[in-house]
Amino acid sequence: MTPKEIVQSAYDCFASGDMETFASLFAEDATIVVNGMHKFSRTYNGVGDWMANHLAHLPSHYPGLSVVPLHMVEENGHVFVHVHLTSEGLDSYSGHYDVIEDGKIKTFHIFDDSQKIAHVMKAL
Repeated sequence: MTPKEIVQSAYDCFASGDMETFASLFAEDATIVVNGMHKFSRTYNGVGDWMANHLAHLPSHYPGLSVVPLHMVEENGHVFVHVHLTSEGLDSYSGHYDVIEDGKIKTFHIFDDSQKIAHVMKAL
């Protein structure tokens, strides 16, 4: 798969709830960075850490969450995605940055509007 196909597969798996395949798209030692100053903002070491300590909490914090990729740009294994996020009380746009190495997502950086994200979590 091309880097864009790998990234698109991750969005497809996330949307369908296929978290086993989703996790398999990431390198075991992937680094995931969630920007901002809310309770989930930090660097996660490995997809397992991220899934257990962030993604597992999404349904309770963002009911009906939808993450829709709008545009993808790829250069030399680096993929930037403009995404639309919606859930109860949230309508926002975000940037996601992936680095693909050896056919896996090695780095994933989430550039959300962290003020909107914190507001939805009632963390302001």
